[in-house]
Amino acid sequence: MNILAIDSSAKAASAAVVSEEAVLASFHLDVKLTHSQTLMPMCQQVLACAGLTMEDIHGIAVSKGPGSFTGLRIGMAAVKGLAFAKNLPCVGVSTLKSLAYNLQGFEGIACAVMDARRNQVYNALFALRDGAVSRLCEDRAISVEELKAELAGFNQPVFLVGDGAQLCLRAMPELPRLRLAPLAVRTARAASVGVAALPDFLSGNTVDAETLMPAYLRLPQAQRELLEREGKTMK
Repeated sequence: MNILAIDSSAKAASAAVVSEEAVLASFHLDVKLTHSQTLMPMCQQVLACAGLTMEDIHGIAVSKGPGSFTGLRIGMAAVKGLAFAKNLPCVGVSTLKSLAYNLQGFEGIACAVMDARRNQVYNALFALRDGAVSRLCEDRAISVEELKAELAGFNQPVFLVGDGAQLCLRAMPELPRLRLAPLAVRTARAASVGVAALPDFLSGNTVDAETLMPAYLRLPQAQRELLEREGKTMK
């Protein structure tokens, strides 16, 4: 089974082709170009480097969020276009789950954190043991202080992964078990999106292109600010 995987949830964008046995090809860009400029060319190049065409692809995986509202919409639009044309099954993968899969093979706790602004992070926790990645909590938007109080209760290494990793490390100097994930695997990777999605493809837990939807966790900033100006309580 060959899976085309895409991530555009944050500043970097990436595409990969993943099979059940290997990451066949991977392309990652963190430059001053928009995802609308880079994503589709990357998909074409990663397929070409793997010696494949869309005829050889059996499904498409995409990071569904949380993350950048614009980035997620661009990624979803790209996947819907590619999948609809070939009637391919799709799997939307939590960006936080895919970040934890960057650390597959580590031992401890993966603390996936993405900067959500206003001293908040998008976060989920995962147990890392014997090569398995097991979810400990649902994706959430949480304050850095609340997260610090929760992490203080762990007595094993906690690996910070995601674009909020350094933010959290600076805010929690008194927690000795915190570790930064290695730089090469600290940010989102399409290859991890594909690997995390493989069990769903193999079990048939997929959706079609029309059903695929992003998971933002919060309203866009403009809507939040409007509601705050109107004096409404934010969830």
